[in-house]
Amino acid sequence: MILPTPEQKEQWEEEGYLVFENAIQGEDLKRLQSAFDYWADACKEDWLDRVEAGDAAATFYDIPSPFEKDSIFIDIVDYSSYYGALMEFTDHDLIILAPQVRTVAPWPVSYTGWHPDVPQSNPLHIKVQIYVNDVAPGCGEFAFVPRSHKPGAGPYTRPLRQESMPGHKTFSGKAGTAIMFNSYGWHVSMDNASDVPRKSIILIYEKRTPGRIGPEQFASIASNCQTPERRKLFSLGD
Repeated sequence: MILPTPEQKEQWEEEGYLVFENAIQGEDLKRLQSAFDYWADACKEDWLDRVEAGDAAATFYDIPSPFEKDSIFIDIVDYSSYYGALMEFTDHDLIILAPQVRTVAPWPVSYTGWHPDVPQSNPLHIKVQIYVNDVAPGCGEFAFVPRSHKPGAGPYTRPLRQESMPGHKTFSGKAGTAIMFNSYGWHVSMDNASDVPRKSIILIYEKRTPGRIGPEQFASIASNCQTPERRKLFSLGD
């Protein structure tokens, strides 16, 4: 397990985010890209049907139940380049809540506005966003307001334009880049004004709370969770 350096720990505490360049690379990245593209294409028609019916947004879509579709989506949950930091920041009591395997379509206005995910009263909530393709500036890159995760920060309000949020930082990056952030902090997907979809995977974690996730939620992938550590991570019990 690769634990965070003192510098990384200080940045996490003070700024609320870390960037892991080349977090996933080589054959693992190729495998991830192949699985992403295959299942995004396989699920696209159903998404378009739901858009036409008014049951889904046209600006983005997620592959449903990705853990059940390819084991690479399971294997990145405890991937070595960032897993040690996740464990360190949650006192080695981490659970996975859900994945979002997301395509953000080219669109001049982002599918979401600036927001935090959870209140400060919630157990520590962490997301890791992994770029599956290269994400250039202006292509729907992730953005975060450093220090906005701290108690008493703000107040913050949604600006009319994403780029008008005071103090924000945007994160472009190569495929395989992973951005870890404290979900108490204000963040957003910037507008994707390009002609290239943004492909990313958002892994949602939390510091363990009794009863937060029951063993039935990930029972369908229990065969991929044979070690005690992974069973604990996926809340599968002993």
